[in-house]
Amino acid sequence: MIASLARYWNTLRYLKPIQVYGRLWFRLYRPRPDLKSAPDYQKPGGTFVEPCRRSPSLIGSTQFEFLGETGMLADTADWNHPDKSKLWLYNLHYFNDLNALGCVKRTAWHRALIARWIVENPPALGVGWEPYPTSLRIVNWVKWTMRSNAPPPECLHSLAIQARWLCRRLERYLLGNHLFANAKALVFAGLFFSGDEASGWYRAGMRLLDGELQEQVLKDGGHFERSPMYHLIILEDLLDMVNIHKVFGISYPPQWDVVAGRMLRWSRVMRHPDGGIPFFNDAAFGIAPEPEQLDRYARDIGVECSDSESHRIYHFDQSGYARLEAGDAVLLVDMAPVGPDYLPAHAHADSLSFEWSLGVRRVVVNGGTSVYGSGSERLRQRSTSSHATVVVDGKNSSDVWSGFRVGRRARIIEARIWREGEMCCAVGAHDGYRWLLGCPVHRRMWSLRVGELRVIDDLLGSGRHEVEIVFPLASGLRPNVGKDRSLVTVVDEENGHRVCTLRVTRGINIVAERSAWHQHFGETLETWRLRLLLRGELPLSHETIFCWDRS
Repeated sequence: MIASLARYWNTLRYLKPIQVYGRLWFRLYRPRPDLKSAPDYQKPGGTFVEPCRRSPSLIGSTQFEFLGETGMLADTADWNHPDKSKLWLYNLHYFNDLNALGCVKRTAWHRALIARWIVENPPALGVGWEPYPTSLRIVNWVKWTMRSNAPPPECLHSLAIQARWLCRRLERYLLGNHLFANAKALVFAGLFFSGDEASGWYRAGMRLLDGELQEQVLKDGGHFERSPMYHLIILEDLLDMVNIHKVFGISYPPQWDVVAGRMLRWSRVMRHPDGGIPFFNDAAFGIAPEPEQLDRYARDIGVECSDSESHRIYHFDQSGYARLEAGDAVLLVDMAPVGPDYLPAHAHADSLSFEWSLGVRRVVVNGGTSVYGSGSERLRQRSTSSHATVVVDGKNSSDVWSGFRVGRRARIIEARIWREGEMCCAVGAHDGYRWLLGCPVHRRMWSLRVGELRVIDDLLGSGRHEVEIVFPLASGLRPNVGKDRSLVTVVDEENGHRVCTLRVTRGINIVAERSAWHQHFGETLETWRLRLLLRGELPLSHETIFCWDRS
């Protein structure tokens, strides 16, 4: 009982008042949809630059694939099918396929699908009218018309109804990326239509954006939820809004170009040599556009990266991430808070975790994200043991619970990077275990040079504790533990070639076991992880040395 009360206290005490009374208001206030005729729409004066294209999700005239799961839209009830997850249904109502790769070939399917949605989803009823899918659908329908798709009258009427409804259902109580998406949709609808009503939507959206952009994008360019995936989503949103303003010949705040440039720099620094994002907090491939697509999109609409130089060592001190590079080795380090205190919805208990690549091959990774919701698998993927960091007494460094909640959370109490000759170094510490007996503090130091990575883990404090150092490996790699238990050889499972070796203190218990890596939603790749098990009185210290052929 006491533990449960403490969890709720540590979860609720950081919330903004709007998150409490706003949720109650949202549930109790049930406005009627406004069904009057749509305003006239404006034909664009310029050309809408080709936006980012996602993979197709409409694989037949009525067949879809989202999150690794297929489904049919056989009848009206399927728009809200009880056997499908909420996220799957959200994707069904987004209409992302209207602007996906090869979309022109599916134009007839798209027109039929839009017509069906209008008839089979009466205003204000069902999942599709929730604010977030409504926001994404408004944007996707407007983008679709930008490709010379003449919108039928019923489409224009529905778009206007959706914009009016969204104005009354803004997700002020959720904040974060949801409210940003609401604002973007109002801006799109306000520019697409003409007249006083549309101008009101536009002004409402711009007022929201003015505050949210300052709040959500940190001075170093990182998104405040500290998820590389959501960072790219917000960056795409910002570029889309620059694009549509230019199409209609409307000036936009010049600060947008500056903020987008910083976000582009953050994205370029915080990516692996294979071009993809690291898996810190909620992150997976296939949800946001690929980073290189956003680079291209920004160039095409005239937005420049604020810093195009290559950085071998870089610390984003506001968002809390760092990059170290030596030869063909790239290390991405998490010394970040779990997220904004009032909005840690996409946080994992991954403090002081890291990801490491050799060339385009990822070696040490975090577990990734394949599900949302509130089940046991979601909890496992958010847990400390699913990340390349340290677990004390089998506990999470931050108390992640339910689907998107965090109670007690780790605080970063040290974060530095520096050079020592040819070596790049970083050190971080967090207090996420101070609630345990003896107040343990985890301090980790990374030292990277060509051919070698040293990871030193110090557990400060007192008392006897069980410590587990976890190194999840990317798929396709297998660890072979030597007979003396102090040397591990990591090999390519396909050809048996050695990728690297890992040396630990003699006598440490090394466990090599099967694990899972989640690169995409709905996907689980079988892989391996190493667990180094220590038990004893604090303070404890352990050094792990990774070595590989120099290049």
